[in-house]
Amino acid sequence: MSPRRHDRRTDEDDVRVRPSRRGSRPRTRTRPSHSEAVPGLVVAVDRGRMTVRVEGPDGAPVEVTAMRARELGRHGVVVGDRVRLVGDTSGRPDTLARIVVIEERTTSLRRTADDTDPTERVVVANADQLVVVVAVADPEPALGFLDRCLVAAYAGGLEPLLCLTKTDLASPQPLLERYAGLDVDAVAVSRETPLDPLLDRLHDRMSVLVGQSGVGKSTLVNRLVPDAERATGDVSKVGKGRHTSSSAVLLDLPGGGTVIDTPGIRSFGLAHVTPADVVAAFDDVAEAAVDCPPGCGHTADDPDCALDAWAAAGPPGRRERLASLRRLLDAVGQLGPGY
Repeated sequence: MSPRRHDRRTDEDDVRVRPSRRGSRPRTRTRPSHSEAVPGLVVAVDRGRMTVRVEGPDGAPVEVTAMRARELGRHGVVVGDRVRLVGDTSGRPDTLARIVVIEERTTSLRRTADDTDPTERVVVANADQLVVVVAVADPEPALGFLDRCLVAAYAGGLEPLLCLTKTDLASPQPLLERYAGLDVDAVAVSRETPLDPLLDRLHDRMSVLVGQSGVGKSTLVNRLVPDAERATGDVSKVGKGRHTSSSAVLLDLPGGGTVIDTPGIRSFGLAHVTPADVVAAFDDVAEAAVDCPPGCGHTADDPDCALDAWAAAGPPGRRERLASLRRLLDAVGQLGPGY
């Protein structure tokens, strides 16, 4: 029996041609370069259709309806993505463009359905900061949810900002003291106070707002962007607000900058986050953690954690910093959507 012959590979083999299922016209695996694709910013996603903002012929922004090209495979498109489009980018009614490129993300806010779900979901891309909207009363602050949002911010490369609402009902001081060790910026607002301090922190930045239902997030967005027309609802008797918005959307602030409003959510899974992700967000802590043994969770239950000696050798504020950090690390280890 003669040995199998191995044909020598030629340059022509680099382009593989195979018959089309729809006819005799061949198709190849060579992908188009899309060098003429138009850059754009995804401002809304709704049931497989994306609204993308591009620059029009006169320089003014134009919103184009687009779909994701099949060649992108399973790569999802989210609000905040910077993309490139081909097709009809005029924005005229009944036209449709195709998203053929998703640019590399600089930051990403990710979550899982719960802590046992291995599938992470990117909620928003390329935002500069995560604004966690939490009421100081009515409903009572969900501290575990707040911790989880901070963890997601640090893990995703976003700068966190606490926006404490309903400060006319209770003092924000307990929440401010809880996170003092992490130097998390915070701003307190109420229905009666001007929003200038918050607007100063949002100016010329892309900020994503998250918060559980009932904390006044949609009301806040309507004040920040008067033409947003986000639906608002009353807090129910059990303290769980009605879901008042159902899809993320990017909105322009009148004075410059953008905010991304997200639907009210009741859980923030962290299956994709490790203690190392949290520690890495703080340069001084990460440097001290180098001396920790392998597999150290950096919690108070780890007897050989080097962070204890690091905190003891520093000023009192360092101990507070470690205590705040460990609350976040506890959030990573907790199971269940209610935490």
